[in-house]
Amino acid sequence: MKKKREIKFEIPEDVFLAAHMSEEQITSELHKLIAFKLFADGRLSGGRAAKLAGMARIHFLLEAGTQGIEWLPYSADEVRRELQ
Repeated sequence: MKKKREIKFEIPEDVFLAAHMSEEQITSELHKLIAFKLFADGRLSGGRAAKLAGMARIHFLLEAGTQGIEWLPYSADEVRRELQ
């Protein structure tokens, strides 16, 4: 198993209450947010970002697309031209 590092991140208790989320849910959400940000910035590959997010690679990439994160090296027009 690969080595992991723990990062402390303090969140006020009222945030948990206002968001109606448990510590586990907030932790999961933070992992996803960081993964999508690093992937969008080109700092992580789709596979590594998906692992960080705790998701299957294809599910991660599909969700990235729904969030407006471009991950294909081609524009929609380029793909259409190639398929014609």
